[in-house]
Amino acid sequence: MAHRIVATRYGPPAEALELVQTEPPLPGPGHAIVETKAIGVNPADAKTVRGEMGGDHSRLPLPIGFEAAGVISAVGDGAVTPDGMLSVGDRVIVYRAQGAYTDRLAADLTSVHRIPDELDFEHAAGLLLVGVTAADAVRTAHVESGDVVLVHGGSGAVGVIAIQLARASGATVLATASARNHDHLRSLGAIPVTYGDGLLDRVRDAAPGPITSVIDTTGTDEAIDTSLELVDNPGKIVSIAAFGRASDGIVLVNGSTPSSRRHRAEAVEPLIASAADGSLVTEVAKTFPLADAAVALTELEIGHPRGKFILVP
Repeated sequence: MAHRIVATRYGPPAEALELVQTEPPLPGPGHAIVETKAIGVNPADAKTVRGEMGGDHSRLPLPIGFEAAGVISAVGDGAVTPDGMLSVGDRVIVYRAQGAYTDRLAADLTSVHRIPDELDFEHAAGLLLVGVTAADAVRTAHVESGDVVLVHGGSGAVGVIAIQLARASGATVLATASARNHDHLRSLGAIPVTYGDGLLDRVRDAAPGPITSVIDTTGTDEAIDTSLELVDNPGKIVSIAAFGRASDGIVLVNGSTPSSRRHRAEAVEPLIASAADGSLVTEVAKTFPLADAAVALTELEIGHPRGKFILVP
């Protein structure tokens, strides 16, 4: 039997999620079965459980999870990816997955990506959802050499990658975080700034020149209000979270537009390669057994972990 976490209702994860047994999936044409070794936990998972991504009760019980890593255990007809045939035993990331909170995952081959030997399953499982989001934001902001970029939420999983991608483009990066994470931001090459009252003045004091663009991963009014004071053109403020501030003229990205989808698709293989060779630093904040998915999502909602939560079947 296979084991899967599903939402039996919409609501808080502790009340809505259940571990169920199902028949093991079979590989249809163009699909592979992946024995999952690690599963990425994301805020979008909690939003899905709560019904914030749509509350259609006909979809219940609803499988949860968008990314995982593991080993191919079976392949269907036509199991070919752009870089060749897939075989039983191949180590892979599945992104974007459908119902990744499981120990046996049926994956469309368009979402299957090989993992280099140098990249472990836990870091691989938590890489792509946040990675492509960060890449989309950096490209949408047109970050280039000589820019001075402010990243709100620099110690979060998306922010950490956005910092590194902006730095790789030749930009100077300032990043907001609590004081306990400042040393980590410095290790990534960013200038840390504490968020909270007085943020605008602290950014101006720390910046070596005018802020040319902003990447917001938090969605707070503080972040957007500060950003609007710092840059003349609100179109240079790119947010992945401040959807209630669209009327301010900022740019919102969520993977829904053609350019956003292109940015994300083009980022997948470079992100995997960079994570494997160590030039892209990511962190696993904590691991949980698959059965404790509700605990992981509850902790994620109330805390601000540095790095990713990972489920281990």
